[in-house]
Amino acid sequence: MDAITVLSDLAARPLQALDYFWDELEPARINDRPGGHPNSIAWLLWHSARETDAQIAPLSDTSEVWTAQGFAQRFDFDGQDLGAFDMGYGQNPAAAEAITVPATQEGKSLLREYLEAVYQHLGKWIPTLDASELDRVVDHHYDPPVTLGVRVISVIDDAVQHVGQAAYIAGMPLRPSH
Repeated sequence: MDAITVLSDLAARPLQALDYFWDELEPARINDRPGGHPNSIAWLLWHSARETDAQIAPLSDTSEVWTAQGFAQRFDFDGQDLGAFDMGYGQNPAAAEAITVPATQEGKSLLREYLEAVYQHLGKWIPTLDASELDRVVDHHYDPPVTLGVRVISVIDDAVQHVGQAAYIAGMPLRPSH
């Protein structure tokens, strides 16, 4: 198996992980936060797509799905004025808590639509690469410098972890009401 085939398989993993729990996730739980932590299921899923979108767009020489497909306008995060490059890194708790979607099937569907658009873009771009391009240095801020292949793996690994965290929250039992 060659590197491009491996990366293509890896690029499908965030949506595959989402499929394990998505159908059972009630829309009313999409904004659940365990123990008062500011990162909800919605935040984790949004962030996994945003960080992939924002980091892959410049590597693929394309516009971010977030802006190019109008998702920035379609999401309404409690009046938060998210910059075009905001992807959740370094957000204070109040900003993270504002990343919610309507607890309805429509809100849940919008979140899924964004995730699918991002990972479909990624899945279409990776096969256009030549394996030799994976050694190209894309970030000199680290020692050793980060290559394209390492960056792609890192981005997808982070996304899969966040989807897994969302699955964990979704599987938590609800607290009984008093």
